[in-house]
Amino acid sequence: WNEIIELFRAGMPLRKHRCRFKSYERCFKASEAVECLHELLGSNQNFGPEVTRDQTVKLLKKFLKNHVIEDIKGRWGKEDFEDDGHLYRFPPSSPLKSYPKKPTCGKEVIKFPDWNEPRAGPSQEHIPVKSVTMNSEMWYKRHSIAIGEVPACKLVFRRELTQANIEEIWKSMTLSQLQKVLGLDSLDEVLDTKLVNSKHIVQNVYNVNKQGIVTLEDKSKELPHWILSAMKCLANWPSCSDMKQPTYSGFERDVFKTIVDYFGQMKEPLLTFHFFDIFVSVLGLLQKPSKAVEALQISCLLLPPENRKRLQLLVRMMARISVNQDLPRLSESVRTRTLV
Repeated sequence: WNEIIELFRAGMPLRKHRCRFKSYERCFKASEAVECLHELLGSNQNFGPEVTRDQTVKLLKKFLKNHVIEDIKGRWGKEDFEDDGHLYRFPPSSPLKSYPKKPTCGKEVIKFPDWNEPRAGPSQEHIPVKSVTMNSEMWYKRHSIAIGEVPACKLVFRRELTQANIEEIWKSMTLSQLQKVLGLDSLDEVLDTKLVNSKHIVQNVYNVNKQGIVTLEDKSKELPHWILSAMKCLANWPSCSDMKQPTYSGFERDVFKTIVDYFGQMKEPLLTFHFFDIFVSVLGLLQKPSKAVEALQISCLLLPPENRKRLQLLVRMMARISVNQDLPRLSESVRTRTLV
């Protein structure tokens, strides 16, 4: 919520507009807001190009209701925003939701009162409860039994974590959980932990779209468009949006063979040689489906992001074509499910 509001406030152009013979400074039309926010959502990795204009209008309705925006007369609180020419503006107060903050620790050592010091005379602000002055010896005798020995007070300052610290924490927790799920005393027999790249784990955890597919920072490592089109064609058979309908018998087999040849000519399997033994260990858990799924999910976090994304797309395609009754058989001798 806060991230989108900040992006919207920073990216929304504010101009002078006229309405009913009056001019208004630093405002925008409703249609301009829809256009701007729709573009921002489309380029944001947490939303993506799947966001429609209608969904953007619904979000702006929420903005108007929660006083992220207001009309030029200062009205807000209702979801009556429409994609039209009405004028709106940002309120002067911040619309961001506040987060609870810990009180900042000052470096000055807290001083406890010296009970031996003479007390100041009575005032309106400080009226003594008792007229008798209590010195430190009297105070200690009264409270020592209740509180025991009081250690010296020391302030502990929080240490800022670096990105490298965060990545190592993710690596340590991931390997620890994997070892626990596999039921091993140590991962040394199945994995060289020095080969585990902590950056890959962090990218696989955080850089995912709404469908759970990894998004790559380096677009040159994406699958070629033609192989993606071939995979979509079989996965969505017979509704192929990226390809024309086949004009000859056996077209779907040729598409399947193209996909098989592409992944078959790779120099290294998607699971990589380094992590092969880990995935073999997962096979030993197949009699316990829930544990096997968890172990597989954790193991896939170790893969390079480009490998994990290709594996995700490939497995999803295989799952869909294995149950698609409309897809012709991809082999004369073997059933499609067995072949996949």
